Amino acid sequence: MPAPDYASLIDAETWAFIRETERWYPPETATFTVAQQREVYNAMCAAFRKGRPEGVTAEDRALGGVPCRLYSGPEAAATLVYFHGGGFIVGGLDSHDDVCAELCKGAGVRVVSADYRLVPEHRHPAAYDDALAAARATLAACPGPLLLAGDSAGGTLAAAVAWTLRGEPRLAGQILIYPGLGGDTNRGSYLTHAAAPMLTRDDVLYYHRERYEGGEEPPDDPSAAPLWAPSFAGLPPTVAVSAECDPLADDARAYVALAQAEGVRAHWILEPGLVHGYLRARHSVTRARDSFARITAAAAALARGQWPYGG
Repeated sequence: MPAPDYASLIDAETWAFIRETERWYPPETATFTVAQQREVYNAMCAAFRKGRPEGVTAEDRALGGVPCRLYSGPEAAATLVYFHGGGFIVGGLDSHDDVCAELCKGAGVRVVSADYRLVPEHRHPAAYDDALAAARATLAACPGPLLLAGDSAGGTLAAAVAWTLRGEPRLAGQILIYPGLGGDTNRGSYLTHAAAPMLTRDDVLYYHRERYEGGEEPPDDPSAAPLWAPSFAGLPPTVAVSAECDPLADDARAYVALAQAEGVRAHWILEPGLVHGYLRARHSVTRARDSFARITAAAAALARGQWPYGG
């Protein structure tokens, strides 16, 4: 199979974003110590951070024993719990602060960002336990519909929590942004885009090894790999978004197909020419800006109990 022609698939704006990212977070970062990875990731996120939009306030508080940041705007009737990306190793409340604030403003929802525990200090199921505890505490603390969302590793957590809470009447939807869901790393996009900019197959395998004791994924555990769920029935309406140039691209597609087969309202969006981590490009890359607008619109629709995709 010939390697993808990233020179033509990826446009000039996105290449500029990739080069700027690599200036802060070089491609070999996964070989650094964990402390070094966190240092360069935090510096990169700070370099891209745009601040909170006018009218959004934020408060740090614990929910379910998990440090969280609550974003509020005017007249929000629904709440979205957001789980940040970072391979389960990096990231926190500050890394996705502006993303959460913009979702709050753009979708008209309260947002709760959960600062779950990271590996290698706290291996699976610590992050999942924290994500579930934060979601359950948010249900208790915030009235109205609840949405779950996350990017990359955070998408894994959102899908895992959605499976555990399936059937909860107030669970109104989930939005998974370039998630890793436990797909077969020896086929499909994992091979086609094994050397993609921003995230390689080797990076994915490294993050998998770090997440579990002994480096092995637990078998048949939907809290670790949502694609392994024995059933998808009862899941809330689902929007899953893939970047085309990403080893993880097939995970969202496969998840949506399995959910649809069991009667779940589910919609897959493939973003052409985009790369893993493109949320940080939403202010500089037209394709990323348009994708973030689609994500925000999906959150707004699900919060209102609407399904804008037909069927």
